[in-house]
Amino acid sequence: MQSRTIEVESLTKRYGGVTAVDDLSFVAKPGRVTGFLGPNGAGKSTTLRILVGLVSATSGAARIGGEVYAAQHRPGTIVGAHFEGAFHPGRTGLQHLRTYAPLVEADDARCHEALAAVGMSDAADRRVGGYSLGMRQRLGLATALLGRPSVLVLDESANGLDPAGIKWLRSFLRSFADSGGTVLLSSHLLSEVEQTVDDVVIIAGGALRHQSSLDGLRALAAPGVVLRSPRADALADFARSRFPDSATVERDGQIRVLGSSAAQVGAAAFADGLEVHGLEETGESLEDVFLRLTQTEVAA
Repeated sequence: MQSRTIEVESLTKRYGGVTAVDDLSFVAKPGRVTGFLGPNGAGKSTTLRILVGLVSATSGAARIGGEVYAAQHRPGTIVGAHFEGAFHPGRTGLQHLRTYAPLVEADDARCHEALAAVGMSDAADRRVGGYSLGMRQRLGLATALLGRPSVLVLDESANGLDPAGIKWLRSFLRSFADSGGTVLLSSHLLSEVEQTVDDVVIIAGGALRHQSSLDGLRALAAPGVVLRSPRADALADFARSRFPDSATVERDGQIRVLGSSAAQVGAAAFADGLEVHGLEETGESLEDVFLRLTQTEVAA
């Protein structure tokens, strides 16, 4: 499998007065599964559609192995892409693949191989209209694999999969990347792909908010403390006076303070004479970090 890097450089897409993608740059490397993350409407699908030649950019470029999609020789054998909603309900799964097979010079045996690769051999002769969402996701991946590509571009492909399906997808993409392939997988939920990806690219409002390894994202998680007291009013006053910018009153009798140690919060509570029934060091989850990055306005 030939290794190819995805490079998005200063990419911008405007629809009239609306900027869907705003000067976006990032890289997805071979041998890695890159999570392309952001809330709904962040510009993920637009970026991926530009990458595979379905939408034209206003400015900037998106390249695969140094070339834009349209310049690739037999691009379907280099890039396999899956976007939601590309199925005729009256066709069987096998008929669907046969429709796309000529585009990548795949024979009937390859159609069967692609279905087997995604665990869909038993459903080959069933009509797609009777498939569950998870089965349609698997069929979409089989379509992307028809041309034996070295790059996979998947838009929300974990959506609708049950826990067993997500575990299967994780194993499949890991094997694909380990063989030298490049995977760019979009999702609006970090929790959905957290155990699948190696690297993360996070966008919001069409602009880049963060790019790093998954471990690099974990390093952004702020330390924190949960403090409990039976004196709810006094606890709320304590939070406002001592930690006005970092404390959150979560429910009666509990506050969460980010960026401070248990020793610091405990000492402040002791000095204020606050009765404490629990003091626990904790921190932001990856989902907390993701929400913080996507909800904070980009600095001017």
